[in-house]
Amino acid sequence: MFRLISMYRKTSDSVPFKLISLPAVIIVAFFTTSCSLVSVTKPLGECASAGIESGAEGPNFLIKNAVLIDGSGAPRRAADIRVREGRVFEIGSLCPTAKEFILDAKGDIVSPGFIDTHSHHERGMWESETGREMVAPISQGITTIIIGQDGMSDYPLSAFQRELEKYPVAVNIASYTGHGTIRVKAIGVPYNRPATPTELSRMESYLEIDLDGGSLGLSTGLEYDPGIYSDSDELLTLAKTLKAAGGRYISHMRSEDAKILEAIDEIIRVGREAGIPVQISHIKIALLDDWGGASSILARLDQAREEGVDITADVYPYDYWLSTLAVLLPERNFDDVAAVRHAFNHIASPDGLLLARYVADPDLVGKTVKQIADERDEDPAETYLGLLQQAYADINLEDAVEAGDIRELVLGQSMLRADVEDFIAWPNSNISTDGTSFPGHPRGYGTFPRAIRWMVRESHKLELEEMVRKMTSLSASHVGLADRGEVRVGAPADLILFSASEIADRADRENPTETSVGVTGVWVNGVRVWQDNGPTGAYPGQFLRRASQPH
Repeated sequence: MFRLISMYRKTSDSVPFKLISLPAVIIVAFFTTSCSLVSVTKPLGECASAGIESGAEGPNFLIKNAVLIDGSGAPRRAADIRVREGRVFEIGSLCPTAKEFILDAKGDIVSPGFIDTHSHHERGMWESETGREMVAPISQGITTIIIGQDGMSDYPLSAFQRELEKYPVAVNIASYTGHGTIRVKAIGVPYNRPATPTELSRMESYLEIDLDGGSLGLSTGLEYDPGIYSDSDELLTLAKTLKAAGGRYISHMRSEDAKILEAIDEIIRVGREAGIPVQISHIKIALLDDWGGASSILARLDQAREEGVDITADVYPYDYWLSTLAVLLPERNFDDVAAVRHAFNHIASPDGLLLARYVADPDLVGKTVKQIADERDEDPAETYLGLLQQAYADINLEDAVEAGDIRELVLGQSMLRADVEDFIAWPNSNISTDGTSFPGHPRGYGTFPRAIRWMVRESHKLELEEMVRKMTSLSASHVGLADRGEVRVGAPADLILFSASEIADRADRENPTETSVGVTGVWVNGVRVWQDNGPTGAYPGQFLRRASQPH
């Protein structure tokens, strides 16, 4: 989401397999609910060289006694993983070489690093050394974040890449080009009108420049300024520019509530007519009247796929969102009491809207619109409009958007858990956070462990292997990244070590920055960034270009 409006909108429960050491040749069979036979690894005692006991700090190291879930969806298996110079060098039953650092996984899971396909964790990352450590993503196992979401990005992307090379961070970063960003650059302010042919041509040129710089494609935020003022023909023109360069299209659609079907039809049209892959950002049903309708929406998407449209989605495992107060007023009439009351009745009630940020009066943070209205003895709809107007009393909305001036954010309770589960379980959806590193929505710190806890251990909707696939190789495929998302020989060593029985989120609405538990090791390009429940202070992250671009 962009800087003002959208930044924030079974397997067995038992401990994973433990390897058994015997004095002779060993054949070990492990049976679980999701895997029948696990391959053999050689115990350290049978190796001629014991290596160096270590937390794997060096560039060359060996992880012993791991249970490997490689990200492909294949069954887990026992394996040792050798890393050399930042890449996976060998997988199998391995003995350490002389002076090689070794880490005993003790039967825990090693998987590819998670890929967050819709992230805002870059906000503030260069404000301090702590920001560069990227604790919010790495603490939950994320090794790559995809930014430039909801129509807003740094432009030109080449300048961002140079800054990242100069001041690297703990995670890899890839980016889309924001439609809203290039729209404001081409049109200027005011932008609340259709683009002229000349202005659209400028947008195409700006997009081509970024695609040459490695952009993944185009992101739109059609529920927010300035994307809300574009039409489908504008989007299609830009989408056809993507086609020529092998780029992709990702969209916070025009509606996630009252006009969700029309919004889905629009993104399907973009995919069909431009002939490019399209992805729905944080798919949800935010209209109370339509709760329980996930299966109908998924059937619509499946039909489009059968017709040749490569449409996918990302989703976060929460039933509440984070956005701006303005999001409930698509007509942008901040005096329309009737529109607010309609939103209260059909999208989110005033006692389900909790202020997460409010610069004009920070004491209101943590209170619901209903609580504030009661304190003021007001109609909640009047209170809502008053809060919005007060937030931007000294600046108009267009200027605030252009300046990236975030004045207020609200958590909205307006989704059904069963719908969220159905969206996560869809074979063509991947997990994303839509999160930030600063206080707001707990998804910034807890998304990936929560998805495993919720969907694998508790509801038993997915096997762990499939959930990991949705966090790794499927994510890489959906955004067009090569060489990421699987643990295989030759791939960059973006790795996680975690306990399948203990990984879980702790962040909630009251404590949104609590780090998760159960993740004991995270490596980015072969360098450890998370150890002993804290960052190591290493910054091995790289700028990643789309698969069709040379490195």
